[in-house]
Amino acid sequence: MKSGLTAVIGRPSSGKSTLLNNICGHKISITAPSPQTTRNTVRGIYTDKRGQLVFLDTPGYHNSEKKFNIYMKNLAESTLRECDLVLYVIDLHRPLGQEEEELMKLLSETKRPVIAALNKTDLNPSLAARDAVARELRSRLPDSQLCVISALKGTGLDELKEMLFHQAPEGELMYPQEYYTDQDQEFRISEIIREQTVNRVRQELPHAVYVEIEDIETGEAEQHLWIRAVINVERESQKGMIVGKKGSMIKEIRVDSERELSEIFPYRISLDLRVKVDPKWRRKDPLLKRLIF
Repeated sequence: MKSGLTAVIGRPSSGKSTLLNNICGHKISITAPSPQTTRNTVRGIYTDKRGQLVFLDTPGYHNSEKKFNIYMKNLAESTLRECDLVLYVIDLHRPLGQEEEELMKLLSETKRPVIAALNKTDLNPSLAARDAVARELRSRLPDSQLCVISALKGTGLDELKEMLFHQAPEGELMYPQEYYTDQDQEFRISEIIREQTVNRVRQELPHAVYVEIEDIETGEAEQHLWIRAVINVERESQKGMIVGKKGSMIKEIRVDSERELSEIFPYRISLDLRVKVDPKWRRKDPLLKRLIF
């Protein structure tokens, strides 16, 4: 029986969250076109007759001196210290850059087995691009294994799981076999609301949003879940964008969040959403320590 903690790491928008969701067969991490959607170490659990892989999805590894990005980069690095093996996701459709070089250097120092998933074959990257990545990996991480995949289409994932189980240590299951995540209720709700919000806005606004759950009540007899939540932004103009004309945007966010949440929880969902302004929240250490974990 194999059982191992697998850190999922890569640059922003490399497809880590899509890959995790596809492997686990459930929505574990939220996804969005904007980079660095993942802000926390999100756990996804895959179990079969070979054993159990517990995936630790990390924020995209991004160079920036902004406090918010430093917190997320530190989180990704700390996850590498607690894992048994590393799943390194590379976007074949983008050229290698400085962040990729830093990541390879970091992974060479972890002394953990590395499986590199060369992702986004569905976008038909050139053979030259694929060969260039393979050469760089053989040079910088000579002991790593390579697997060519499409996280979106699911191709190559059986081979990838076989590689991961082969490298995982022996051990008992860490979670009951029916578990696919250990996220608590409040976190899952806040992430779904944030996903529905950031998928409707552009440019810098996705990074200016965080969600707080103020209250959750469960009516067991009626199988009903009442949720009161706040979408926080940094400026008054951003608040207006999320509320929308005559409240149209916030209504869309509420309706689609309720639909998503009803697929996760066995309850009828009633969501009360408000929007508030929290100026410069990405510079506030106490808040960042609470939000990024």
